[in-house]
Amino acid sequence: MSLYDLSKTLVPPAETARQNEYAALVRTVLSARFDEPPRAYVHTYGCQGNVSDGERMKGMLRECGFVFTDVREDADLVLYNTCAVREHAEDRVFGNVGALKPIKNRRKHMKIALCGCMVQQPQVTERLRRSYPFVDLVFGTHVMHRLPEFLYRIYCTDEKVFEIPQSDGVIAEDIPVSRDSSFKAWVPIMYGCNNFCSYCIVPYVRGRERSRSSEAILDEVRSLVQAGYKEITLLGQNVNSYRGDVDFAGLLRQINAIPGEFLIRFMTSHPKDCTPELIDTIASCEKVERHLHLPFQSGSDRILKAMNRHYDREKYLSLVRYAKEKIPDLLLTSDVIVGFPGETAEDFDETLSLADTVGFSSLFLFIFSPRKGTKAASMPDDTDRAEKVRRFQSLEKLQAEHSARIAEAMLGRSFSVLCEEESRPGVLTGKTSGSMTVEFPGSPELVGSFVTVRVRERAGWTLKGEIEA
Repeated sequence: MSLYDLSKTLVPPAETARQNEYAALVRTVLSARFDEPPRAYVHTYGCQGNVSDGERMKGMLRECGFVFTDVREDADLVLYNTCAVREHAEDRVFGNVGALKPIKNRRKHMKIALCGCMVQQPQVTERLRRSYPFVDLVFGTHVMHRLPEFLYRIYCTDEKVFEIPQSDGVIAEDIPVSRDSSFKAWVPIMYGCNNFCSYCIVPYVRGRERSRSSEAILDEVRSLVQAGYKEITLLGQNVNSYRGDVDFAGLLRQINAIPGEFLIRFMTSHPKDCTPELIDTIASCEKVERHLHLPFQSGSDRILKAMNRHYDREKYLSLVRYAKEKIPDLLLTSDVIVGFPGETAEDFDETLSLADTVGFSSLFLFIFSPRKGTKAASMPDDTDRAEKVRRFQSLEKLQAEHSARIAEAMLGRSFSVLCEEESRPGVLTGKTSGSMTVEFPGSPELVGSFVTVRVRERAGWTLKGEIEA
């Protein structure tokens, strides 16, 4: 195994200190301009990795003197943390940015900032320059740690700041974090992607794979557990390609050995890097979830090759067979792209049969959406939208049957459940280790703690039960 050389991409401590100095300067500037702490509205689009980035940006904003609001019309700073995976997400961002113009006309001092994957694309940056001149700050994925510096520039000069360097990516440690939950935490362990799946824009906007040191990750997890966090989700675009001073299986074993009552989740796994050793590790580590999200995308070897996925149908199914043998209570979920360019009815039937063979607890289904700059965007596609929708619906129907069957098999059984929220008065919602949602009567004081729930009934694939005494 070739381990990653962290020194090549780690942001130097001197740069971190420089950003801390900028945060102090911004705090001084804002305290002189505002009679009370200025309000920031931060909205994140996209994946859990983006959510984690949003928490870190909120941490930096807090250090700069901001408080937070959920009402953008009341905000002194609006920050949109964007996603580039699907065109619809980009359209929403442009629409929401356009809606800020009349608000800014009324609130002349308001600052508007955009960051994240979407703005890392040159055509998006150019559109923002040309059509949205009221936007004050645009910065890409590789310079997020410099947010205090950018804020200083837009508040102390009249210039607009566009910082979107092309880079293989960096790792910035010691960024303050303002977490959205007091008991569930996102912990990035690696960034970027080397896979270049033909439909995916991520390697172009997130850079190459780079892994944090296991020491930094373990220190973060220990501090979270000591602070009472009960669910730790390890994040990476391809989390099981982690290559610090240990591999991903080794990292899981080290985290599992940390004392405390907590659950370890992780996403997203790539089948080409999912090994028997990793499955054996999940089986042997009592704190690791009994759930594996393993995107197969297509059941057709021909389409998998066109997607540049680096595995075939039989390798995927052999992994599933091994995982079910080693972890009998394991629940599997996956992603599927329907209507990839060139997909025939026969190719889609292979996808249907794979989904039927595996029996997933849930599937995340997507009709193919071309992304400019990817290889798949230029592939011939002669299947009409109506046929793609028909295929989508037939796979959706099959999956509903499997989800119902799995939920039915859980009736009468007891599970450890982390209470996540009071979904309505007197009713709590949580998830099992296998990531199945359960509703049960209970007091809101239980939110953030583990309880044992016996499942009594189901509504669709949502389980309903009661806390065992």
